[in-house]
Amino acid sequence: MAFSMLEPEVQAYLDNSATTKPCQAAVDAVVRSMETGYYNPSALYGQAVEAERSVAAARKTVASAVDAEAERVIFTSGGTESDNLAILGHLATARGPGSILYTAAEHPAVKNACLEAEMRFGFKASSIPLQQDGTLDMIALRGMLSPEVKLICVMQVCNETGVIMPVEAIAALRDELAPQAAIHVDGVQGYLRVPFSMRKVRVQSYAISAHKFHGPKGVGALIFAKNHRIKPILFGGGQQQNLRSGTENTPGIAGLAAAVEAYPQYNETAELLRSLKKAAISVLSSQIESLRILGPDPESDASAPHILYVSIPPVRAETMVHALEAKGVMVGTGSACSSHKSRRSEVLTAMGISPREIDSSIRLSFSVHNTVEEVTYAAEQIVQQYRLLSAFTRR
Repeated sequence: MAFSMLEPEVQAYLDNSATTKPCQAAVDAVVRSMETGYYNPSALYGQAVEAERSVAAARKTVASAVDAEAERVIFTSGGTESDNLAILGHLATARGPGSILYTAAEHPAVKNACLEAEMRFGFKASSIPLQQDGTLDMIALRGMLSPEVKLICVMQVCNETGVIMPVEAIAALRDELAPQAAIHVDGVQGYLRVPFSMRKVRVQSYAISAHKFHGPKGVGALIFAKNHRIKPILFGGGQQQNLRSGTENTPGIAGLAAAVEAYPQYNETAELLRSLKKAAISVLSSQIESLRILGPDPESDASAPHILYVSIPPVRAETMVHALEAKGVMVGTGSACSSHKSRRSEVLTAMGISPREIDSSIRLSFSVHNTVEEVTYAAEQIVQQYRLLSAFTRR
């Protein structure tokens, strides 16, 4: 007799740093664009001109969230392409000997683009060390800066530990010791969730990805400063100021803009997200003796409100994730882009975390659509599964 296994009902989705559920406004915008606004923005008839206007309006929406100019927004396929365009596109314009610096917390899209630039252009790529709590070693950075540095790459918020990097302090140090260096910020985990102003903090480029803030997958943007030089990495019809050829993804761009417009103001979200994080910590820390929070003190200004990374040895992360899935709880194990690889987290390794603790690390990441009840349920399930699994885990 044939039978089918029923998927468990999702009770708490807490892997929002991997991806988020699209908000209804984004879904509606995508559908509307596909049904009635499907025209090519490069064509000349009226409907196409209207499509081009909607793309231009989306640029303004995206830019205003980080106090930037709409003309400096290039739509891409997501965070990875945005990072690659920022890094490879800018370094293709650089001349003479020099170096590239990137933090040891960077996403592979940034790190690997820097290593690719090293091979293509001959600039030496070096990693800026982290401290044990995941924050950047500013003393080490000072020692690495010189007039020969061409580019400094730093993520706004670490996708694993939730560290808010001191971009403003890094920019000030750059101004002092490497004034010709550009700064690229991977804002994928920070955009809309942690305030940022490109006008106030003098950085040259900033990358975003729509599916991290309740927009559709497959669309993102690179925002860059006036007079910042970038060469294209894709070649074709010369769309988007000849920096990103290819017919614009108008449904995706519409969904991205709608998600930005629908996202609550920071003063409305920060308290909610931090309350979710506190609720999880309260349950976990009181019930799991071996619990270790990986990253900065959750109460510090260096800790993002929407990410909590914990180690719960001796239970392995993969075992815990699957046990929780059966209870309708979804959590992550770090960077979703490398979760299927066997190697340990490079970020946690750079922080000096032991292999045993790394292997037992899970990440809870919250969204404005989560509730305290969901988070409490998830934390209680983690405790319950921990008690069950730790009894059968070889220590």
